[in-house]
Amino acid sequence: MTRKQGAKSAKKQAATSRAGSAKTEVKVRVVRLAHGHDLPMPAYQSEHAAGLDLLAAVGWDTPVTLLPGSRSLVPTGLAIELPAGYEAQVRPRSGLALKSGVTVLNSPGTIDADYRGEVGVILANLGGAPFEIRRGERIAQLVVAPVVRVELVEVEALADTERGAGGFGSTGKASASEAPPLAKTPIAKTKPAAKRSGGRTAGTQAGPRKPSRAKSQR
Repeated sequence: MTRKQGAKSAKKQAATSRAGSAKTEVKVRVVRLAHGHDLPMPAYQSEHAAGLDLLAAVGWDTPVTLLPGSRSLVPTGLAIELPAGYEAQVRPRSGLALKSGVTVLNSPGTIDADYRGEVGVILANLGGAPFEIRRGERIAQLVVAPVVRVELVEVEALADTERGAGGFGSTGKASASEAPPLAKTPIAKTKPAAKRSGGRTAGTQAGPRKPSRAKSQR
């Protein structure tokens, strides 16, 4: 494939992707409340982002300070109307969680399709320093997703599985790719050396002695 053909193929794929996205877009009706009238609407920050960034609708002169270990319900100044069969999830922003320890306490918070009140975000400070929330600051993400409603059927017993009722760490900690621990190699025991007798080790034969020269007497 030539460079020109590759460029055409990439453009075609991008157009197909945009067309597919347009077909799957869900319309969500939004009312901007009085205390959020001058704030931008939530928006996706990249082409394929899953969540819309929610902004804090606190007062310009009344920021909210989260002390370590505290929590607060932060307003967004928005009320939404979801279509039937959808929910909106309020999720933490990874940057706030990593840098400041600030997260959504009931993550993910759920907004039902029949809720018509203001969207609020329960923020908690799990970090070690106070965190100030100012007006217009991006505090969370809003992800809209389809839901499945189920019918519960009461039965006498459930189908058996290999896992059974195992849970809460029952599958272990080590990953399948980790090598098993090496088996301990037994250390061979050595016999202690026999005691020496007369300067020689017992049980060994002494070699012939050299004749000693007699001392001359004057």
